[in-house]
Amino acid sequence: MSVYQIPEEYFFRIHHCRPRFKGNVENVLIYIATEITRIGDAPKDEFNNSLNNAIKCFPGNSTLALKTVNNWRTEISSLFGLFYEDENHYNHAMLRAKELAEHNDLVEFFKLFLYYFQYPGAHIKSRDVLEQIEAGIHFKPTQYILKLLKTAEENTGKRCGITKEEACYCIFNDLRCTRDNEDVVITWQRIQRNRDLEIEYVADGDVTRYAGDILDYMQHANLLVSYNNKEFFINHSENEAILKYINSTEWFSEYDTMIANRSGTIQDVNDCRCDWFRYVNREAGETDFATDITSFFAVESEIPTEPESKMQLFAAYMEKLKSLESLKTKDIGDIGESLVHGHECQRLKIGGREDLVHLVVKIPTELGVGYDISSRELDDTIRNIEVKTTISTKPIVFNKIHLTPNEWQAAKSYKERYFVYRLMVSKTEIKLYIIQNPVELFKQDLIDITPREGMEITFREAAGHYEELLAWV
Repeated sequence: MSVYQIPEEYFFRIHHCRPRFKGNVENVLIYIATEITRIGDAPKDEFNNSLNNAIKCFPGNSTLALKTVNNWRTEISSLFGLFYEDENHYNHAMLRAKELAEHNDLVEFFKLFLYYFQYPGAHIKSRDVLEQIEAGIHFKPTQYILKLLKTAEENTGKRCGITKEEACYCIFNDLRCTRDNEDVVITWQRIQRNRDLEIEYVADGDVTRYAGDILDYMQHANLLVSYNNKEFFINHSENEAILKYINSTEWFSEYDTMIANRSGTIQDVNDCRCDWFRYVNREAGETDFATDITSFFAVESEIPTEPESKMQLFAAYMEKLKSLESLKTKDIGDIGESLVHGHECQRLKIGGREDLVHLVVKIPTELGVGYDISSRELDDTIRNIEVKTTISTKPIVFNKIHLTPNEWQAAKSYKERYFVYRLMVSKTEIKLYIIQNPVELFKQDLIDITPREGMEITFREAAGHYEELLAWV
C-alpha cells in the first residue's frame, strides 16, 4: 500500500485556535457563556480578572497555573468570539455568549459558529492570518464539506461519508480546495480513487486535528452524524439547515483586497480584528438555527438501542403535540415545559391519581407568576414547577441555573411547594434533576446564590436528585 502525498505545489497546512478544553467543550462553553454574560462589559483588566476567577471555579480548575487560565480565556475569545477587546481596551460580552446563556441551546450555538467560521479569520494570531492571506486562502470549511457530501450522495445514489484523514489531506491541507475552490465533484473523485487504490494517510500525532475539530463541531451542530467516530455522514434530519450553509454567501470580506493581492501587513490584519468579532456575532436575522426538537430526536440508526427506543417515544410525543399546534418545536423553553407537563401527568397516573391529571397546567409566561407548571402531589396539594432546559448533542453536566426576580419571589413564597426541574436534553438521553425549596437549600449551604437580575444559583449534586423522565402515554 502507498501513502498519500499532497502535491508539493498545493500543500498548505491550514489551522485554527484549538482550545485545550476541547474534550469537554460543551460543558465548558455553557458555563463560560453564562459567566461572560454576568460580567458584561468592563475595562480589559477588570473583565479578565473576573473571567479568570470564573475559569478557576470550573470543576477541576482550582489548581491551574495562571498561564493556563490565561490560555483558556484567550482561546474562548479567539475561536468562539464570546467576548472581544475593542479599540479602547474595553472588553465586551458578545451576542453569541448572551444567546447561549439565555437559550441554553448548544446545537444552535455550534450552527451559528460554523455558519460564520472561515479561513482566514481572527481566530488565529495576526501573523498566521497574514500567512493564509499570502497563500490566497479563501475557504468556508462547513459549506464545502456539506456540499461535497450532498453532491456525492446525489451522484452515487447512496450514503457517502468522509473520515478525518480524508478531510485533512484531500480538503483542508490542499490549496485546490482552500484557495481555488475546486469543484466538489473532482475532490470526491480523488477521495474515491484513493479508496479504490487502498492508499493510506499518515494520521500520527496532531496531523489531522484541525480537520477533525471541524467535523466534531459539525457533529455538535447536528449537521453530521457518525456511528463510529471515524466516518462522518450528512444528517438528513437537518436538510433545511444544511441547504442554508450550501447556499450561503456569508463571508468576512475585509481581508479580500489583501487576498487578491496576496500581500498585506500585520497592521492591516490588526485593523480588521475588531470588525471580525463583530461579524461573527451578527444577528442571524432570517437564518433561524434554533433547534427543532422533532428533527433533533430523529434517530437514523437502523437498529435502535433501548435508549434510542425511549428517545423515539419522546419524539412521537413531540410530533403529537406539534400536530395539535400546541408546541413551538424551536422554543427550547416550550419543549422543556411540554416534556415536564407530560412527566407530571404520567407521575400522577402511575401513582393512582389520574383524577388529578386535569389539574396539571402550563402557566402562560405573560402572567409572571414565577413558575411554568402548576401540578399536584398525590395528596392533592400544590406542586409549582419552574423548568430550566438545556439542549446539546451529547450529555453534559451543568450546575447553574438563573431564577428571575419573579421566580425567586415565588420560591420564597411557596417554600417546600416550589420545585426547579433541570432538564438536560441530548440525542441519546434526557436527564431530569429536581431541586425542591431552593431558599431552604441556600440556608442549608447546599446551593450558592449570586444576585443578578434575580438569582444566579450554583448547586451541588446533593441539593437535589435525579428522576427518570416519564413520557405521557
